[in-house]
Amino acid sequence: MNLYGCDTFVVLPPLTKHGDIIFGKNSDRPYGEVQEVVYYPHKKCQSGSKLQCTYIEIDQNYRTTNAVLLSKPSWMWGAEMGSNNHGVVIGNEAVWTEVDDNMKTERLLGMDLLRLGLERATTGSEAVGVITELLEQYGQGGPCSDTDTQLLYHNSFLIADKKEAWVLETAGKLWAAEKIKSGPKNISNCLSIGTNISAMSKDLLKYVKEEKLWSGEGEFDFKSVLSSQGCNREEAGRNILRNLSSDKQFDTEKMFQVLRNKDSGICRPADDPFHTSGSWVSVLSSSESKKPSCHWVTATPDPSVSVFKPFVFTSKPTIPPEIISPAFTQDPAKAKPRFQFKVDRQHQLYKLHKKAYYDETTVKILKEVEKTLVGNTSALLQAVEENKIDQEHCNELLKTAVEAEIKVYG
Repeated sequence: MNLYGCDTFVVLPPLTKHGDIIFGKNSDRPYGEVQEVVYYPHKKCQSGSKLQCTYIEIDQNYRTTNAVLLSKPSWMWGAEMGSNNHGVVIGNEAVWTEVDDNMKTERLLGMDLLRLGLERATTGSEAVGVITELLEQYGQGGPCSDTDTQLLYHNSFLIADKKEAWVLETAGKLWAAEKIKSGPKNISNCLSIGTNISAMSKDLLKYVKEEKLWSGEGEFDFKSVLSSQGCNREEAGRNILRNLSSDKQFDTEKMFQVLRNKDSGICRPADDPFHTSGSWVSVLSSSESKKPSCHWVTATPDPSVSVFKPFVFTSKPTIPPEIISPAFTQDPAKAKPRFQFKVDRQHQLYKLHKKAYYDETTVKILKEVEKTLVGNTSALLQAVEENKIDQEHCNELLKTAVEAEIKVYG
């Protein structure tokens, strides 16, 4: 199996500049797939109601859902990365393992599980519980692209909140989780959990013994038993994180730098057959801090030629329509036959960016716009922390940033 792309990172105190937890992810997807950034507010759900995910319907057994911001392939229900109003952030990766459970069968996608974890959990550990419970109940499977029916995979997740981080890795309905207490951590398109397992599915050891994947002797190593694959990008990402965090001054812009690294393959150009279609950075303020957590999104391919734009959860954030894909009355996931319903899902920012990327003059101006956004946002969040202004002053952060980027395109 070709290990296409996607890399997710987190750096924890004491390696960060201000004691925050800093999360970042590049979402690498098939060329031409549009990634939109959408917001769904807190919602009350009817008892006994059903929830339609990308392919299947599940029980909506939660009375309320959290507000979420998602960066998602516009054709699917789930998301590649996102956060909720409680400061939980999740990114997922494609993995391939020794477990063969007919991945073509339409079940929950890993991206569906990610969104469900954000909508239903208030902490990282709760998100692990939400995702694993749904995984064991419904399983995972189905094409992970609306243009390539052979893009099939299981998933791993990097989950962070304001206190800690978790790595959750799956193989069919089986899973293992590792709690990350300190330092940098990254995941890519291969299993990374070895013997340091904080929690696992109850049937995991039974399965690997019955399938003769593990003799039962010695300490159980999740990665070694369930996958023989490694990933060069995982090692490269680990080295980059270590180098950039060694001075204990890791910050937002250093995470931008990680996601823009092309020598490692972490950042894929917009014209690559499997390009970096969207990028995300979250700065999770500590629970003791009054400074709001801030999330930075591109909504456009290739972060090296894109602008990271800020978002803060407020009671009524303004989401600019220019980063939301057009809506269609017919859902491709329900089209018959499957994958033959094609539409143009390019949102306005995607179209404008597509005409301008790799123009050196434009990219230089975009970098100045981003630099200004970082400075202005830092000052705004500092004012909120010092009680000089209310957090509601952040309502239009994302809207203003998108407008500034569009202005560059003329």
